[in-house]
Amino acid sequence: MKILMVLTSHSELGNTGKKTGFWIEEFAAPYYVLADAGAKITIASPKGGQPPVDPKSEEPGAQTAATKRFFSDVNAIELVANSVKLNSVHHADYDAVFYPGGHGPLWDLVNDKHSIALIEGFYNTQKPISFVCHAPAALINTKAENGEPLVKGKRLTAFSNTEEEEVGLTAVVPFSLEYELLKNGAHYFKANNWNSFTEQDGLLITGQNPASSEAVAELLLKTLMGNQ
Repeated sequence: MKILMVLTSHSELGNTGKKTGFWIEEFAAPYYVLADAGAKITIASPKGGQPPVDPKSEEPGAQTAATKRFFSDVNAIELVANSVKLNSVHHADYDAVFYPGGHGPLWDLVNDKHSIALIEGFYNTQKPISFVCHAPAALINTKAENGEPLVKGKRLTAFSNTEEEEVGLTAVVPFSLEYELLKNGAHYFKANNWNSFTEQDGLLITGQNPASSEAVAELLLKTLMGNQ
């Protein structure tokens, strides 16, 4: 299995003067689920190199077994630090794609033409696409082969408005992820704040929040096994 993981390159949290990026747990948990199953993983980001880390995801309260493993894993740290540029990868070279979240994707991956083309390429060639937390923002401008929004009529989940309110960033983020997905015709579902929750609609696999990241990766593996 060859799996591409796409991380954000955006580091500024709106006009707050604070930093954002990718959420470590949302990368680490899926990374180890996939790597431990024997997958060969490539990491890409719009700018390449070291993707910015959301500093809040480095705080003690945000740590899990997967993040602790990552922090002591020199090879994984080096792999992230040397992410390849998104415009250098092609869907034909991989079996699936996984997008970890963090707030960064709301600013860059949502409009990144290479990311949009990549997602459409995976989906239109019958390969699974998976996203967790804020990463479904990367779906907003994607189109199905019929020209309609790719998410139209599909069951999915993503970071909820109530979770955004709870972290106090409703007025900071450039848009409501939940509303944008609904506006594009998605059937949006969610669980209570911070509970693990996933949705799968065929090749589209999504998770609501950091707690859902491992479950999304497990669904992706199951889907890949079924495709073989």
